Amino acid sequence: MKHLLITTIAAVSFSLATADAKQGKPNFIVVFCDDLGYADIGPFGSKTHATPVLDKMAKEGMRLTDFYSTCSVCTPSRSSLMTGCYPRRVNMHVDEKNLCVLFPAASKGLNPSEITIAEILKEQGYATMCIGKWHLGDHPDFMPTSQGFDHYLGIPYSNDMNRKEVPLPLVRDLTVVEDSVHRDTTITARYTAEAERFIKANKDNPFFLYLPHTAVHGPLTPGAKFKGKSQDGPYGDWVQEIDWSMGKLFRVLEETGIDDNTLVLFTSDNGSAREKQGSNLPLRGRKGRTDEGGMRVPCIVRWPGKIPAGISSGALTCTMDLLPTMARLAGGKAPSDRVIDGKDIWPILSGKNVDADPRDVFYYYQMDQLQAVRSGDWKLFLAMDSKKRNWGKPEGSTVLKLFNLAKDIHEDNNVAAGNPEVVKRLIAFAEDAREDLGDVDRVGKGQRKAGWVDKPSPRLLKK
Repeated sequence: MKHLLITTIAAVSFSLATADAKQGKPNFIVVFCDDLGYADIGPFGSKTHATPVLDKMAKEGMRLTDFYSTCSVCTPSRSSLMTGCYPRRVNMHVDEKNLCVLFPAASKGLNPSEITIAEILKEQGYATMCIGKWHLGDHPDFMPTSQGFDHYLGIPYSNDMNRKEVPLPLVRDLTVVEDSVHRDTTITARYTAEAERFIKANKDNPFFLYLPHTAVHGPLTPGAKFKGKSQDGPYGDWVQEIDWSMGKLFRVLEETGIDDNTLVLFTSDNGSAREKQGSNLPLRGRKGRTDEGGMRVPCIVRWPGKIPAGISSGALTCTMDLLPTMARLAGGKAPSDRVIDGKDIWPILSGKNVDADPRDVFYYYQMDQLQAVRSGDWKLFLAMDSKKRNWGKPEGSTVLKLFNLAKDIHEDNNVAAGNPEVVKRLIAFAEDAREDLGDVDRVGKGQRKAGWVDKPSPRLLKK
């Protein structure tokens, strides 16, 4: 009887310790919208898109007002979120034909030797799933299930990449389950339902859900019940469907009793691509450019009881920071055998040091070209040789332009002439980047190889 009692007590103690350990590891949900502009949601100033769920999320969490994607187009920005590195560091800034994003049947992809945020969390006992747009290579070696995710459901690239030879597929893990979902108006609802199922299935275990939406990348395909509901046509309708999707996620977190143990981060891969639909105001520019409107994106982070409610941070943060921050919160560490450009921003998110910049400098690359540098409130557009490629170059960028973003968020007033020491300091940062990460026609010493296959293997429906 004594032995049975001791065994029973030990079993109960082990069970409680396990429960405590699970409670100690927060769940992570990262929602990564496509081409959503800085002012496309209520918490960042939208007047045409009703986003009550995101409004509530901001009231219950923190807005990061100076949060950046590391590039103003799709593939490079996603490589940074996954690896915690600048796209040029992992050689995902261009495809094999020197185009800005990967296309179906690409030979290039995210190198499997890179350590992704999913792999780090998986080592800490997390269930991992990616639902949505991947865009880091469609060969099996480059797909989510080879990069730390237990499961995947989504479109491997952008929803406008429907080809006769490679129809736009819906893929589960590595298998095409639908030959073409081009212009599918149910895609957001389907992603949302899959996310709900994943959360319910893993409510008793720590999990990482990466939800890179197809919305609001063109062609615009909002669900039927959202059409005509906004003041901004199909674009606004789709934004409002994203808000609905967020509501469904928060509801299932509450129903499963894990809301207080889940960190949810909502952001975008770059600024809005549109001049008449979508808004990056008060920022200048759009997708494809290194003006603020191309790379500064809306970001809200919520974790009840852990992240202060209803406040904002103007610290210089970015998508690369997710990997080291979540690794730390999960009880792990960022890789130490390679350079990781991201910073642990938990001191900011926890409210301990809300406005302290975690980095001295941030680099604005457009494909293979370093175009601008930011340090503190200062942003310098570099003088670039007009004979070199100037993809997406900002107007007038063949001369040095210095802006104080705290006073001039729209980048209107060039104050380089009056601040020579600031210009000198930022140029020195730029030279460091060129040495480490490279520039046009210059390989950086700190660059690593992308993944490569000689025989591409796109995801096709088996017949």
